[in-house]
Amino acid sequence: MKAMIFAAGLGTRLRPLTNDRPKALVEINGKPLLEIAIRRLKYFGFQEIIINIHHFGELILDFLKKNNDFGITIEISDERDLLLETGGGLKKATSFFDDGMPFLVCNADILTNLNLKELYDFHLKNNPLATLAVRNRKTSRYLLFNEKNKELVGWENQKTGEVRWSKPSKEIVHWAFSGIHVIDPKIFELMPNQTIFSIIEVYLSAAKEHSILGFLHDNNIWLDVGKPESLAKAQHIIDKINL
Repeated sequence: MKAMIFAAGLGTRLRPLTNDRPKALVEINGKPLLEIAIRRLKYFGFQEIIINIHHFGELILDFLKKNNDFGITIEISDERDLLLETGGGLKKATSFFDDGMPFLVCNADILTNLNLKELYDFHLKNNPLATLAVRNRKTSRYLLFNEKNKELVGWENQKTGEVRWSKPSKEIVHWAFSGIHVIDPKIFELMPNQTIFSIIEVYLSAAKEHSILGFLHDNNIWLDVGKPESLAKAQHIIDKINL
């Protein structure tokens, strides 16, 4: 199984920690976020991983070399010249996903004990275009799903009041995206003819004609470590998600 780790973010919210390193190499109890993500993917059977890099990308290259790629196949998608956002970053890595099989994508700064194989198997069983890990948590931007069949139908920004519909739906639930998704390679045929764009934009467009499912995992530990206040919390949960 193949996977991609988004590790190209600037980490502006974690300054000054990210003044001399990428966010993916910020440590929790002595272990870099990137290492935690790689080890979890490896544990659940993902043996081929591509990682995008931008901010202090050379430090990630050195880190992987020092650790002998953690004994699996790791490739690099180099965005040091231009940061491409989630959709553009995935599009740049298209050639890596050449086996026709669904693949997993995750953010390096997410800590969770979600069973990634369970998520992947759910996707295989239901065969949607994509399966998005989601939670009931407070955020400013929600993905909207049909309550009955758990299909993506829209998006809402509660700060601005903007709502975008992919398809009409009366009974909806508001779920927050967890930054982990399993995607069918057909997604690449639906991407726009541009370089920089968000994968959420692709999902909202594709959901008009394709099934994109939500995978609710409220019973799992989940933490976005992209903010300083999360670092203290991370130190208390890291032992529960380490493998």
